[in-house]
Amino acid sequence: MSSTAPEPGDAEAAGPPPPRTGVAGWFRDRSELVVSVMLAGAGAVVITDALRMSTAFTQRGPVGPKAMPLVVGALLVVVAVALAFDVLRGGRGEAEGGEDVDLSTPPEWRTVALLVAVFVANIVLIDIAGFPIAGTLLFWGAAFALGSRHWVRDPLLAVILALVTYVVFGELLGVTLPGGPLEGVLSWGTGVGGVGEL
Repeated sequence: MSSTAPEPGDAEAAGPPPPRTGVAGWFRDRSELVVSVMLAGAGAVVITDALRMSTAFTQRGPVGPKAMPLVVGALLVVVAVALAFDVLRGGRGEAEGGEDVDLSTPPEWRTVALLVAVFVANIVLIDIAGFPIAGTLLFWGAAFALGSRHWVRDPLLAVILALVTYVVFGELLGVTLPGGPLEGVLSWGTGVGGVGEL
């Protein structure tokens, strides 16, 4: 009886890998619990903020502004509990059919560190330099961290994105973003920071 080499699809047809042993293996096999904890934390934050919301000046009927955040927070907690229950019963997420991510490849910590540095720099600079400048650095820095090296196109697109975002939030949505040294230039005479005075 001749032995045949296993087909590429045989490993997938064999089913899920056997469970790992030990505490570390138990947690690794149930890594989806991290998502459950994050969802529960987000729900708790939303519910807490909603309960602390002052509604005396915004109440317009039987359903106040607290209702929607409370519903969203409660749904987040319910989904977190359901996910945790499913994972603890042995449920596992399956990779999509076309997914070609090699889970054995270590993460690119340099990219993660660059993205974190870009976001931290944006947080520090937004009140000092204003959103147009800090936003430009954010968009350009994120593109650089993700591997783009177009030295003319990237900064130009970053400037356009930052200015468009500033104008849309200030002029159309009425949300004041810090303008920094460019605040007077970008206000177009409609009010401070591009927001019209009521």
